Amino acid sequence: MLFNSLEFIIFFISVTTVYFLLPHRFRWILLLGSSYYFYGSWNSKYLILIIISTLIDYFAGIMMGEEEEKEKRRKYLFLSLISNLGMLFVFKYFNFFIGNINGVFKIFSLDFRAPGLRLLLPVGISFYTFQTLSYTFDVYRGTRKAERHLGLFATYVAFFPQLVAGPIESSTNLLPQFKKKMDFDYIRMTEGLKFMLWGLFKKVVVADRTALIVNNIYNDVNSHSGLTLLVASVLFGFQIYCDFSGYSDIAIGSAKVLGFDLIENFKIPYYSKSISEFWRRWHISLGKWFKDYLYISLGGNKVSKYKVYKNLMIVFLVSGLWHGASWNFIIWGALHGFYIVIDISTRNQRQEFYEKIGLTKYPILKNFIHVGCTFSLVTFSWIFFRANTLQDVLYIITHMFSNIESYTTFDGIYRALDALNAGKVGFVVTLLSIGIMEIFHLKSRSKKIYDLLKTKPTYLRWGVYYSLMLWMIMFGVFEGASEFIYFHF
Repeated sequence: MLFNSLEFIIFFISVTTVYFLLPHRFRWILLLGSSYYFYGSWNSKYLILIIISTLIDYFAGIMMGEEEEKEKRRKYLFLSLISNLGMLFVFKYFNFFIGNINGVFKIFSLDFRAPGLRLLLPVGISFYTFQTLSYTFDVYRGTRKAERHLGLFATYVAFFPQLVAGPIESSTNLLPQFKKKMDFDYIRMTEGLKFMLWGLFKKVVVADRTALIVNNIYNDVNSHSGLTLLVASVLFGFQIYCDFSGYSDIAIGSAKVLGFDLIENFKIPYYSKSISEFWRRWHISLGKWFKDYLYISLGGNKVSKYKVYKNLMIVFLVSGLWHGASWNFIIWGALHGFYIVIDISTRNQRQEFYEKIGLTKYPILKNFIHVGCTFSLVTFSWIFFRANTLQDVLYIITHMFSNIESYTTFDGIYRALDALNAGKVGFVVTLLSIGIMEIFHLKSRSKKIYDLLKTKPTYLRWGVYYSLMLWMIMFGVFEGASEFIYFHF
């Protein structure tokens, strides 16, 4: 069941209506049942994985809660880690692991081929396993008490707004909210619907329109070169941002309608002035998870400078692997780790250079250069993320700036853009949609657009809302609603 489908609209309206009609003590039953139905609409067989993970971590939490000494709680933490990461390995990484082993055998001309598994990747398995693991880590560390209500804990693990693509919620934030009585609040409902509207706009108008161009180029890279590859790579940056942040906005909005507050997952990341800042603004919930449960466990910043660099590289390598069982993702993660290390290690030298050339006297220009450089580095890394194979990556990188001389005329540029196969109107609509989004982003740098619109006259507020809906109806891509990119992670 997709957020951008009629089926979800009917489902959400039905669940919300019944939710506020039910007494508080029965609401968790509705949320749990509807969450299982929501997930089961993809593949009901894989519901068993969520249920197994829930039961194991519930038991581990209870047992850890009965042990005062941290050492005695460790075996139950290991039980949670082994079971959750074991399921993740079998369904997501086993075939990748076997494929690489077979590749090594082939290099040494060994006549052996290990068999793989014919398994579908369960939707959202990386998200809900990390969410339930955050609970067992918190109980192990003593930052929260074990939850004894199995139903509430199961609802926390499977809460449908953020079940399949986040935000990844900590148990200290989301779990206590299920115990609070949520009365119907018109203001909260309207705010939630605005989040959902903005998320849908980003998904069906920007993400899905740019996908038409990006998929056409990236699924046949050898037929393209030069400006065509460059434009497709830049557009993918907007596609993945709008696809993923659009999902997060709809998740946050639908939860808000029901009375729940989820963590903000994106803060206009492409306006970041450094890679470090980018990762404080991009997929915030995953970054927080890695910081709290991996980076700090490795020693965090409380170690030598070179160990900090090593810890950062480990985190980003694991982050790359978390995104997918492919060397493309591992290299993507390593690239960002390298970016971060360079950013941190050269910060003082860069500041001295700016002072020497007088750039510090022009902060607007300096920020513009920083944002441009950061966006360029991130866009380059997206090539590894989107390309189907490493061979495609190599081709794109080596051909992206070829035939530069042919783009010195309008006719050459026109031919390159025509190869995008988007049509004149389609390409213009895509650029205008991105422009509309960026106007909202510029307006919300210092104050959230939702809060900013509250201060405006009613006619202006509703004019904006209706204009977005009209633009979405006219230019949104609705035929065969596409899945969100992060469903595959």
